[in-house]
Amino acid sequence: MRFAVMALAAALLATPVSAEQFNKIDERDDFVTLIRDQKLTRFGIRLTVTPSGKIVGRAFGRDVSGAWEWRAGYFCRDLYWGQRDLGANCQEVKVQGERMRFTSDRGTGQFADLYLR
Repeated sequence: MRFAVMALAAALLATPVSAEQFNKIDERDDFVTLIRDQKLTRFGIRLTVTPSGKIVGRAFGRDVSGAWEWRAGYFCRDLYWGQRDLGANCQEVKVQGERMRFTSDRGTGQFADLYLR
């Protein structure tokens, strides 16, 4: 169990850095336009983030659920992985083509790159 949690955290938070430019998303409407009718994916992870504020999907064989809202330019979410509460966090969101980068702790923490599909 502990290994699975560590693997999920590593997959969600550790991605090689690219020299290409990311553009910060500051407005909720811009974020919703990007995620509407899309899945956020990467190896072992497939999530739907709905415009109405829900997060649903699967990560490494377990259900993921949660809720989100846009607060002061940040994607603020509460997230559950199976029965495990991953807690609340407000994240900076940047985009580069089909890649969306979520950086925890209002842009000061670790980041995860997910792909719009």
